[in-house]
Amino acid sequence: MRSRGMRLFHHSNRTRNAETRRVYALFELVYTVVDFAAAVCFLSGALLMFVDDAKTGSTWLFVIGSVLFLSKPALRLARELQLLRMGRVGQLARRAGDDEEDS
Repeated sequence: MRSRGMRLFHHSNRTRNAETRRVYALFELVYTVVDFAAAVCFLSGALLMFVDDAKTGSTWLFVIGSVLFLSKPALRLARELQLLRMGRVGQLARRAGDDEEDS
């Protein structure tokens, strides 16, 4: 049975130690940059729709923005899997340390 801290998307995974807090902060930074870039692409694409000669450019900006928006849930899932993996490694290390003390 899993311990309470070993669930996907559980807040305690983010704050377990300094390394998990660092990983969480790094992913949040990347997520914010991707979110901002996607919004800029969509706004630019929308503005270019008013220029007849820029239809192809605006379409490409919408496509790029869509790819960026699609990457957001992938980033969140990757972050949570990394944090979960870090928790399991920490748990194994604690167990190994307990086994050495018993010997």
